[in-house]
Amino acid sequence: MALANGPAAAATVTPALRPPAAPPPPAAAPAPERHEPPPAPPSWETARATAYRAARPLSPRRLPLDLALGHTLAAPLVALTDLPAFDTSAMDGWAVAGPGPWRVLSTGDARGVLAGGGAGPRLADGEAVAIATGARVPRGTTAVLRAERGSAAAGRLTGAHPLPGTDIRARGQECRTGTELLPARTTLTPAALGLAAAAGYDQLVVRPRPRVEVLVLGDELLHRGLPHDGRIRDALGPMTGPWLTALGAQTLVTRRLGDDAEALHEAISTSRADLVVTTGSTARGPVDHLRATLDRLGAHLLVSGVAVRPGHPMLLAELPSGLPLVGLPGNPLAAVSGLLTLAAPLLRGLADQPAPPERPAALTDPVRGHPRDTRLVPVVCPEPGLARPIGFTGPAMLRGIAAASALAVIPPGGAQARDRVRLLDLPQA
Repeated sequence: MALANGPAAAATVTPALRPPAAPPPPAAAPAPERHEPPPAPPSWETARATAYRAARPLSPRRLPLDLALGHTLAAPLVALTDLPAFDTSAMDGWAVAGPGPWRVLSTGDARGVLAGGGAGPRLADGEAVAIATGARVPRGTTAVLRAERGSAAAGRLTGAHPLPGTDIRARGQECRTGTELLPARTTLTPAALGLAAAAGYDQLVVRPRPRVEVLVLGDELLHRGLPHDGRIRDALGPMTGPWLTALGAQTLVTRRLGDDAEALHEAISTSRADLVVTTGSTARGPVDHLRATLDRLGAHLLVSGVAVRPGHPMLLAELPSGLPLVGLPGNPLAAVSGLLTLAAPLLRGLADQPAPPERPAALTDPVRGHPRDTRLVPVVCPEPGLARPIGFTGPAMLRGIAAASALAVIPPGGAQARDRVRLLDLPQA
């Protein structure tokens, strides 16, 4: 019998098993922070070259001779006249013509022909006239007979006959009109000013001495009296301005600002100098505000540390206005290192002066060096060409450099006795 249609017995169906869900990928581990090592500071030579190139020479100006000392010639000094401008007597005595004895002529003045007066009478052979040093020689003069070599009595002069031209300074003997006497970029010394006056100048076109403001930073500094209560005397305030003056600057003012960030910002941003020099605050301590202030002002750091000891935290910055700033470390000898490394070449660049010639010397004793950095070591020069190192070379010490005549540039690794090293001359009073 066939089975009637009806509900089929339900078949037991085992549903297919889904594979278990794959676990989510592990969260990516955060990339480790990359701490790039700070760039190595420039070498001492590179830092000095950077400072010199960073300076834009100051615009020339015209100054009277009595204000031009220490400034730099902006153009060659060219003679405006012959020197001397006429034949003059080099000695007191007599202007003579031809061989003697000579008949002495009267000039109307018992003293004869004087400097600043006329040339006196024209001389013929056998004639003479008394003459003073610097006086214009009369026409016809063949020589000057010195006073100590002749004798005049009763209108007659006797004495040894001088060779023609004796003791006469001929016109143009020193130079002719148009001769270049000094090249541009010469620093005007007292002798150079005398030469300019003799050559006919009343004023000179010069590069002016750079004007500098000094800002002394640090609340720990005392400005008078003995150290006390953890505070120390300020050695840099009394030293830095005069040192910059000796380097050719015109130091306008030395201001003591302590550790006041706002006062520092105001002083730098309103400066009217050609260069600002700060002392202290070049590191990154809790009250070192200089670098943050420079960032705030938008300054560009040209040198941030130098491979030199002492003084490696020194810096050189340029403000958006073009004003350069040299930051000196707060330790005294380190600050001197900064003055000679950055400020000195910068001042020469502002004044358009060439770099000074190198002066080498042989060490009398060995000097320990730094493994990587240049060292600047105080020395005295017992004789030309020799340099004897002296003590007290720590960055906070001034005793050594106060007794020194120069700093010796010691290369990395040091130098031995008899090695020749470069000297940096120190300014003298």
